[in-house]
Amino acid sequence: MSDTDTIVAAATAPGRGGVGIVRLSGPAAQGIATSVLGTLPPARRAVFAAFRDAEQQTIDAGLVLFFPGPHSYTGEDVVEFHGHGGPVIIDTLTARLVALGARRANPGEFTQRAFLNEKLDLAQAEAVADLIDAGSREAARAAMRSLQGEFSTMIQVLTGAVIDLRTHVEAAIDFPEEEVDFLADKALAERLSNVRQHFDAVTRSAGQGRLLRDGMTVVLAGAPNAGKSSLLNRLAGYDAAIVTAVPGTTRDVLRERIHVDGMPLHILDTAGLRVALDAVEEEGIRRAQLEMARADRVLFVIDGAQDPTAGAYRDLAGTLPAQVPVTLVYNKSDITDAGAVAAPPGVPRIEVSARTGQGLDALRGHLKSSMGYFTLETGSVSARQRHIEALERARASVEEAARVLKETRAGELVAQELRAAQRALDEIGGEFTNEDLLGRIFASFCIGK
Repeated sequence: MSDTDTIVAAATAPGRGGVGIVRLSGPAAQGIATSVLGTLPPARRAVFAAFRDAEQQTIDAGLVLFFPGPHSYTGEDVVEFHGHGGPVIIDTLTARLVALGARRANPGEFTQRAFLNEKLDLAQAEAVADLIDAGSREAARAAMRSLQGEFSTMIQVLTGAVIDLRTHVEAAIDFPEEEVDFLADKALAERLSNVRQHFDAVTRSAGQGRLLRDGMTVVLAGAPNAGKSSLLNRLAGYDAAIVTAVPGTTRDVLRERIHVDGMPLHILDTAGLRVALDAVEEEGIRRAQLEMARADRVLFVIDGAQDPTAGAYRDLAGTLPAQVPVTLVYNKSDITDAGAVAAPPGVPRIEVSARTGQGLDALRGHLKSSMGYFTLETGSVSARQRHIEALERARASVEEAARVLKETRAGELVAQELRAAQRALDEIGGEFTNEDLLGRIFASFCIGK
């Protein structure tokens, strides 16, 4: 990939539509566009023009916009052709631009150039993809806040606080002959404490944003005929799974996606856990166990009418992944009194009725609270798992700096931890990011963006 190439791609989704946009960006954009149009329109003014092929036959006619660099999305000269949205027209125009010297853009290459030309930092660039992929209004609002720079500003302020601490500590190292022991200053310990509290606020906002983007994966597990498929249907709002009185109806994994106050919830219905009766059921149980190991939480569904003491859970607990938290869901609460029965210690329980919907609000609230998600707040921003991991590493380094300062006052070690914290924070905006990571990030974008 070369940033000296002029790149081209359709900026609208594949298929037929009223309008199709082809975007051209790079050093040769003006010359290539002039060959197609005859003359370039004034900067940032929409002009109607014909798009012509090599024989000067009209391919299409529509609006043309010219954005001279650096005042454009990519920071380069950009020309956009707004024509009719037929696939043949888009392909023919794109082929014409390629024949004149442009290269077909790779996924995310326009936004990558915006990042490389310092029009966006990396967190803002990722917010572009998050805004396009947003599955709810809450997620779209959070992505827009990140695109407008709110998340980046949070990180910059936090980074500035860490740099101030580094400056203080490294001054104490550089001037050891001073009579005042800067490392013993109580104000330094207080500033470290304030920075740790600042981490809490930023991590909370970013954590909410990650949940808005990635959501929570929940697997419905339990013995056959406990009501797993009925519960899936009730949560989904329609008959997504076949429900019969025959045990073992569900063989494969069924997946549904819903939203709980803006948080995506990925629900997986799986085969009932028991000794398999045939090869097909055995494969279904194997897949159920695989999905449970990947989940954020397992909802172990119990037929409250047939198994009020949770005997099935005690029998099958050893087959559940130890690292995944479990919630017991007592089904058929409309005809049973499961609340009178003590649940196994340390395991949360919820009583529901898949038939009437009783207890579903409590279940949704439990799932939100178990992930630390609350109804979207004004300050929530779009964030990704890599952002959370970088924040956690930075926070851990600051915690270690505070410990070293308290126990040893070894300035060099404190400074080393603060440098590590700063570097982890810089990764979020892209100041310290290797090319492999950039490739993975922008490869996930759609072509034309």
